[in-house]
Amino acid sequence: MTEIAQNSGAVMAPEVLRVQGLTVSVRSEAGDSPLVQDLSFSLRRGETLAIAGESGSGKSITSLAIMGLLPPPAVRVTAGSVHLGATELTSLPEAQMRSLRGARIAMIFQEPMTSLNPVLTVGAQLTEAIRAHTGASRAEARVQALAALQAVRLSQPERRLQQYPHELSGGMRQRVMIAMALALRPEVLIADEPTTALDVTVQREVLDLLRDLQRDLGTAIILITHDMGVVAEMADRVIVMKSGRAVEEASTAQIFSAPREVYTQDLLAAVPRMGAGKPRDAVGSEVIASLRDVVVRFPLKGGMLGRTTAQVHAVEQVSFDIRRGETFALVGESGCGKSTIAKAMVGLVPHQGRIEIAGQALEGLDRAGTKALRRRVQMVFQDPMAALDPRMTVGDLIAEPLVIHGIGSAVEQRAQAADLMARVGLTADQLDRYPHEFSGGQRQRICIARALALQPDLIIADESVSALDVSVQARVLDLLQALQREFGIAFLFISHDMAVVENISDRVAVMYLGQIVEMGSRAQVFGNPQHAYTRRLIEAVPVPDPSFVRTPAPRLAGEVPSPVHALGQGPVRAQLRDIGAGHLVAL
Repeated sequence: MTEIAQNSGAVMAPEVLRVQGLTVSVRSEAGDSPLVQDLSFSLRRGETLAIAGESGSGKSITSLAIMGLLPPPAVRVTAGSVHLGATELTSLPEAQMRSLRGARIAMIFQEPMTSLNPVLTVGAQLTEAIRAHTGASRAEARVQALAALQAVRLSQPERRLQQYPHELSGGMRQRVMIAMALALRPEVLIADEPTTALDVTVQREVLDLLRDLQRDLGTAIILITHDMGVVAEMADRVIVMKSGRAVEEASTAQIFSAPREVYTQDLLAAVPRMGAGKPRDAVGSEVIASLRDVVVRFPLKGGMLGRTTAQVHAVEQVSFDIRRGETFALVGESGCGKSTIAKAMVGLVPHQGRIEIAGQALEGLDRAGTKALRRRVQMVFQDPMAALDPRMTVGDLIAEPLVIHGIGSAVEQRAQAADLMARVGLTADQLDRYPHEFSGGQRQRICIARALALQPDLIIADESVSALDVSVQARVLDLLQALQREFGIAFLFISHDMAVVENISDRVAVMYLGQIVEMGSRAQVFGNPQHAYTRRLIEAVPVPDPSFVRTPAPRLAGEVPSPVHALGQGPVRAQLRDIGAGHLVAL
């Protein structure tokens, strides 16, 4: 990292960006309403400035204003200036601004899949940007594009140039976005939540990559995030935003050791920390869910006749029990089979093996039996907006399970919905509102209320807090644990966030390539992990402490093992090992 904020005796690096009195407003019939108010900061070469705060605080609007990407005419800069070197950006015509984007200032967005063109290959998108700014020939641009993919350490870069975005994993797509942003060596890079949607190990690789490229290129970085662990590891200075205003600005060390503002203190207090899990209440002996040798495979068809040529081994020989009042966590990276297990447990995907919910086997149930069994198990999904019908009021959404199962009269259903709203910290007078009128955290509370309507024995929470701000996340987790104590509900908690799992779980199962590679109590798995993959997951968790010195881990090398196997090929054995530069392979 740069010495700018770390050593007052160091030579000051040149200033590359200055934001002065920036105000961004949205136009409405009632007049202009400010989204960002009077924001000022500067950025120097090689420096990382983190802009932190909860959703709606103005972080992303600030980045879009700097890049000249505000949606006109409703949202616009109404005061202040943004200087990139000697160039003032807010008054620059779009044609001139377009010539600067990518060349002098670039941006990495949170979701690469929506930022990349799905109908163009990676190579076409990389070379298009290079040719537009440099005038290079097609062949010259291809050479530069290949070098950019090599710089972000993407495996088989020649092959990746020919692939489309949907053929790459989330981590690979984010590396492509970084390659596109840095291909022309911009002076300033804005990274807007670049790792929020990534698994913890992929996040570690992306952060290490950004740090290495910054060191090599001297790029100044604006890191926009609500993850204070990432802030602690990456930033030299921090601006904390709330409701469109900067409420505190200081060095990273000062922000974490002596925050002045109550809002900053609350943000830091809400960050889940490894080893900070509270003692859990004793769980019951009654087995609510039991899985024995569960297998889920999906056919892959090919050829002119569309015959099955291979299978995705999504879940292989998985067995575990969940007891009443217990929180059983399934952890692992995307694609390891966590969500597939959840879908199998509610009958949404076919499976082999045996699954029992409250003593009733799923196998062989008719439609009526499946409907009755689903009263015993409910799901809370990652994206509450996608899980709630936008055309229904919240009251109707919460009461819908009661209507489907014919429980109570309309008056009783309404009263039950009001009671559930109160239990999740909302009010009865909000029942006639629609989902879009609530914040993300409130919508997740509504999903929890809906899941409670049938008084289930088991709730499956599938990445239910991963997209929430840390303070909202803390409140939702507290709510889940309070409801568990009140009703004796068992939770299957699915997550890739190891710090959250360590804080909420009783037992933990670690999944890799569709199999459980380690399982035990929270203390066993986190205190004395036995498997190399478990250790890698734990070691990759960002630590919200700027003084923490991370031991360098071996870089992953080669191709990630695939769960796709030729038809008739046996399952991958559960034993795994580390080889080479730290890559995990199936034996």
